[in-house]
Amino acid sequence: MARSNTSNPEVDKLQQLIHSDPSGGWDKCWEKGMTPWDLGQPTPILVHLHQTGTLPKGRALIPGCGSGHDVVAIASPERFVVGLDVSENAIKQATKLFSSSKSAENFAFLEADFFSWRPTQLFDLIFDYTFFCAIEPEMRSRWASKIRDLLKPDGELITLIFPISDHEGGPPYKVSVSNYEEVLHPMGIRAESIVENHLAVPSRRGREKLGRWKRSICKSLF
Repeated sequence: MARSNTSNPEVDKLQQLIHSDPSGGWDKCWEKGMTPWDLGQPTPILVHLHQTGTLPKGRALIPGCGSGHDVVAIASPERFVVGLDVSENAIKQATKLFSSSKSAENFAFLEADFFSWRPTQLFDLIFDYTFFCAIEPEMRSRWASKIRDLLKPDGELITLIFPISDHEGGPPYKVSVSNYEEVLHPMGIRAESIVENHLAVPSRRGREKLGRWKRSICKSLF
């Protein structure tokens, strides 16, 4: 996969690492602190949805959870959150940051490959942000299939669709609403709403949409 030429030297270095070592590149990025996608804080729109009571309760999954800020931000007695990441160093960092959190009994961090992971329970909520755009585009159908397999019949997928742009190469790979629709619709998962993310951080404003997806009735009957 071709690398893109960006104006961000850190992103250029990230791409070099990933393409030179597809199996271990992400872990090396965390080891070297080369994580430009990591906000270092919870995602503002996710915090807003949590605080306004508009997130599903039950069990939640955040694939590619990184340092774990989003996991802890939405964990509560009514919502147990699993943070999943393929990087050992990411999980170590998340555990170091939050193992003594007062809500530690309401979340767990797990080092595992999203695509081969086989949990024993399904999820009421899956939140995807900077995960879909990190995988190679030819893997997106597998992503959608896994989302379907992990989500309860009445569960909800929330995506932050980013980066909406016309750049070449990756990661991050450019995305569009139609990229999600193309792989989720065959799984019987359709958007209930797609809106601009009015709480996007300044550097991502105008390149990010909030999508809320559920199984369509006709598909969930089979």
